Amino acid sequence: MGSIPDPGELTELTRPSFDEFQRQTSLMTSCTLLWKELSDHFTSLEQNLQKKSEALKHKFQTLDHDTKATLSSLKKREVTIDGSVEIALERVEEHREDALKSLENHNFDHPDGEVDDGDALLQLLKSYCLKMHSREFWKFVITKKKELDVLRSQIPLALAECVDPARFVLEAISEVFPVDKRGERTEKGNDLGWACVLILESLIPVVVDPLIGNSRLLVTPSVKEKAKEIAETWKRSLEERGGIENVKTPDVHTFLQHLVTFGIVKKEDVDLYRKLVVGSAWRKQMPKLAVSLGLGDKMPDMIEELIRRGQQLDAVHFTYEVGLVDKFPPVPLLKAFLKDAKKAAASILEDPDTGRAAHFAARKEQSALRAVIKCIEEYKLEAEFPPENLKKRLEQLEKTKTEKKRPAAVPANKRTRASNGGPMPPAKAGRLTNAYVSSFPAPPTFVRSPSHTQYPTGVPAYPSAAAVYGSRSPQSPYAYSPEATAPIAGSYRGAPLNYPPYGGYGNGFAPAYQQAYYL
Repeated sequence: MGSIPDPGELTELTRPSFDEFQRQTSLMTSCTLLWKELSDHFTSLEQNLQKKSEALKHKFQTLDHDTKATLSSLKKREVTIDGSVEIALERVEEHREDALKSLENHNFDHPDGEVDDGDALLQLLKSYCLKMHSREFWKFVITKKKELDVLRSQIPLALAECVDPARFVLEAISEVFPVDKRGERTEKGNDLGWACVLILESLIPVVVDPLIGNSRLLVTPSVKEKAKEIAETWKRSLEERGGIENVKTPDVHTFLQHLVTFGIVKKEDVDLYRKLVVGSAWRKQMPKLAVSLGLGDKMPDMIEELIRRGQQLDAVHFTYEVGLVDKFPPVPLLKAFLKDAKKAAASILEDPDTGRAAHFAARKEQSALRAVIKCIEEYKLEAEFPPENLKKRLEQLEKTKTEKKRPAAVPANKRTRASNGGPMPPAKAGRLTNAYVSSFPAPPTFVRSPSHTQYPTGVPAYPSAAAVYGSRSPQSPYAYSPEATAPIAGSYRGAPLNYPPYGGYGNGFAPAYQQAYYL
């Protein structure tokens, strides 16, 4: 049995080591940090789960709302089918009767297509539509490009008179779409895409359902199938045109408008639509067409691509169309567009032909300035980007252009040597009545042919008119030179005649007027 130590006895105590203390401290710190990390991790998981739960809840609510809206729309479409068909049949019957009346009334037409005002133009368009004369309608429209605004407002009214407006439009534009069937074409009259787009746009308000609007188009199944075949034909012709990169913008615009007008957009062709829209993004209608083609979710990528390609101005129009102004602020884009335009103008000035290069550089900068000013005014950006400096710069460029076109004034008293190296006239020659020093070479001596008619000796070889020679005054742009009228058949010697002042006829011969020469 061991002995119990005496409490009063001093024993040796083990001193705590500093290293051990430091180890314990480090361990506590590590545990604290680990606990904090785990706590933050679980908190983050909880927040993510909460967000996902709310997102799922929102999606369920949206899905329920969309489902209800779709069911309601389907029910409305089903209910309104009979009413829409009845309205369409009534219209067809009315148009048929009007067409028959117009066939009987020959005074309704303008055989030469000459119209004096908007009302006459509308009546002529209606006449073509009532009779379903699509070819005559097309020929008339393409001759009225200068009256585009009037046509845009009146063609829908005229198409409403057609028995089958959708078929009428397909037949009208069939000459150039999907394949141009014209034989001989001039470069100036080659582009008729504007007429195709105008007619296709005008068809939309005519074929929309009168009860439920744009969600249903009153196009017969046969016409819709025909429109699909036309679209497929155009897509197949892309290879013959050299691919998407080489197809002309008017053709692209016509094709895309054709898809939207007849409601035949395909989801599997979205990539094709995207490439076509980006390639023709400078067209004013492209942003709206892009949305109608179902490219709304691809707009951010398309806008970024336009910016990379240096089409910042087009990108601004797309941002406003889809409401991405916060993501793509317009003012920096417009400034970048102007900067690129100035760089392009500077590169043009490097051309050896200084005059021509300066002209094209000024045109480049002027075009960019006008486009930016118009964009600022259209989207009310004056507060963020005041256009005053841009307008001053534009006025400066236009003023410089005008001054370059102005002809340089020639000093009135400056004596210049003739262009052919002739002698310089004396300083006082301009003040003498009949003083003359020829600046033209002496006329050659011709041998008179005996076969030529002998002229009377009274005709002078060089009748002198009362004119002042040697004057270079800008008020008298014509310089008279008697050598210019040297005789063709030969030199006829005749007695000199003294003419009275002011060209009087004292000898019975009419004076010979000298030919005017432009120096």
